[in-house]
Amino acid sequence: MSKRIRQHIAREYRDWEKIQQAELDKLHNASRHLWINVCAYLTISIIEYFLSILSSSQTLRADAFNNLSGIISTTLLLVGIHIAKDIDDQDIVGAPLPKLSLKHTGNDQRVQFTRFRYETIFTLTTSIIMCAIALQIIVSGVVALMDPKKHVIPEPSALLGAGIASCIMLGVWCLNKRNGHRLQNAALIAAAQDSLSDALTSIGTLISIGGALFFQISWLDGAMSILVGLFILYSGLRIFFESSLNLADYFDPEAEAQFRDVIAALPDVKHVNELKAHYSGNMVTLDAVITVNANMNVLESYHLSEHIENLMRYHFGIIDTDISFIPDEDTITKETLRRTHRNKERLLRKQGQINITKNES
Repeated sequence: MSKRIRQHIAREYRDWEKIQQAELDKLHNASRHLWINVCAYLTISIIEYFLSILSSSQTLRADAFNNLSGIISTTLLLVGIHIAKDIDDQDIVGAPLPKLSLKHTGNDQRVQFTRFRYETIFTLTTSIIMCAIALQIIVSGVVALMDPKKHVIPEPSALLGAGIASCIMLGVWCLNKRNGHRLQNAALIAAAQDSLSDALTSIGTLISIGGALFFQISWLDGAMSILVGLFILYSGLRIFFESSLNLADYFDPEAEAQFRDVIAALPDVKHVNELKAHYSGNMVTLDAVITVNANMNVLESYHLSEHIENLMRYHFGIIDTDISFIPDEDTITKETLRRTHRNKERLLRKQGQINITKNES
């Protein structure tokens, strides 16, 4: 191996270590912020549930269960992040993770990309729990609304619980939104969406309780609990579809078209045959098959693939780009065919010698 090739591989190895460490730092910061969410949700749930009993407010009780779902969902996100950032332990199925090495950097990347996807899996699980709790709230609200005996006007203490929840959740939403976009973290962005819906439901709870008290409308509390459930259901379904599409390897076609145009514009690229982008947690990877001059040697194709990878990383932040090559038929000459035929014969003879050696042994 030439000195230049060794230097390039060593540099690529160091770059991957930096990228991995940066992503792990983001996950560590995200988990720290999510613990703040857990504390906030726990405080609100206890206050709202206690005051819902004292005030006989069904809407406040629904909001307390909504915030309880926030504890469950945030805990699941923390578990997913822990799995994604744990690179020194055994894998989920018990297989030991390979150590980073200069010879196997590509395999190391693939293993870690797989672990980053656990974050998305637990985000998906979070959305399912949100939908289940939302359906329970909606059913309870409908049953209560259909029974006139359960129509009650809540006590003024319910306003205190809803007001505290609204203030805390607005603060949590601002914190999650700012840090989610700063860290480019899917778990924090999902938590921001969840906390925004929680803040709005708490505000809606506050308004409905105030309206029921001011106008003495006994059925308003039960009706508002149904709206709270519907809003939770909408938020859960939105997170569910986004996470499931990521896990199903769906990627925005318009973004993929931009990737294709940048690669196709290179002089040495005759045509981009296939192109597919993938999500691994928050990281984007890219696989592409391109047509090139049939007489291009291995070193030239290697430099071209590295150039494409650098372009994708610079313009779009794509962490890893794998390029496969197809020879352009129009550039195939008789000399190319003769050289290919000689190489094929040499490989077949070598394979025959290996088989003979195996049989003799």
